[in-house]
Amino acid sequence: MTTLQKGDKAPAFSGKDQDGNSHTLSDYKGKKLVVFFYPKADTPGCTAEACDLRDNYQRFQANNFALLGVSADPAKKQAKFKDKFDLPFPLIADEDLSVIKAFGVWGPKKFMGREFDGIHRTTFVIDENGIIEEVIAKVETKAHAAQILK
Repeated sequence: MTTLQKGDKAPAFSGKDQDGNSHTLSDYKGKKLVVFFYPKADTPGCTAEACDLRDNYQRFQANNFALLGVSADPAKKQAKFKDKFDLPFPLIADEDLSVIKAFGVWGPKKFMGREFDGIHRTTFVIDENGIIEEVIAKVETKAHAAQILK
């Protein structure tokens, strides 16, 4: 689905989180950044993924990682999701799909026999200089931190 690969320069994205704060790629220069795209806030798979990252947040911080979640949900829904599960990282409310499309994770999907366009659950690990270190397309929602922090 995604055309971005290891070694590519990450897109210079800009998005607003659940509280209306702006986040851009350049804000994270000097840190490793995990940008994880998920289909829908507060659904079983997305909750398992976000909670696994939350439970390992200290390990991410100890390794100089920042985390940023992205979905097309509105800011209000992202805020509820963040509060409900006590998520320690910002969630981008990408309703216009600008960040999602910049990373190439929007496209045709199949679910329960029907086809539709949506977000493909994908995670990008970006190094301190804005270069993609890893693209994880087969996300294990309950063990996602282990996939990143190998």
